Amino acid sequence: MEASATLIGDLIGSRRVADRGALHHRLATALAEANEEFAPTTPLRITLGDEFQGTFSSVGAALQVALRLRLAMLPEFDLRHGIGWGPVRLLEREPRVEDGPGWWVARDALTLVESAEGRPSSRERRTAYLRSDDAGGPDPAAVGALLVLVDSALARLSERSLSVLRDLMAGASQREIAERLGVSPSAISQRVRSDGLAALVSADKLMGAIT
Repeated sequence: MEASATLIGDLIGSRRVADRGALHHRLATALAEANEEFAPTTPLRITLGDEFQGTFSSVGAALQVALRLRLAMLPEFDLRHGIGWGPVRLLEREPRVEDGPGWWVARDALTLVESAEGRPSSRERRTAYLRSDDAGGPDPAAVGALLVLVDSALARLSERSLSVLRDLMAGASQREIAERLGVSPSAISQRVRSDGLAALVSADKLMGAIT
């Protein structure tokens, strides 16, 4: 079995949503866009209810996808993610059934996020990463430190700041964003500075470089 990065995610509080059909469509659209942009080794797909999963050739790609999926759903909805690095084997192709250490630690990472939500000191945590024994891969402590900061920063953004961040990550200039929103470039520049949006863009690029 070859090591890969498995991403498992689910929607938070989705059972309380009245229009679940619209929510499902929004999530499915976000997954399709991520598949098109990142070409995962196993495409992201909804597996059961509001849970989804996919596999990537690098931890960095999985981390970037997790961030983009959250941005696609916020602020109305939020997601939690567990990412695991390790061997994964295919047990059945249709319907797809996977197994192996990489899948198990991704599930453990998702459970870690769920348990953190009940603690005041870590309730903003939405993404965790673990690796299986003897699989190599990035250090969970180093990746985890970055994820804690990214999750904390994201939790503090307003709807307008989330919109600006999406545009920045898509490659738009501050002037282009200002024109789209009908505000002055200085207003966007001030928002980028005050909300630390440039730091989040830099963090996303750093995550993408993690192999």
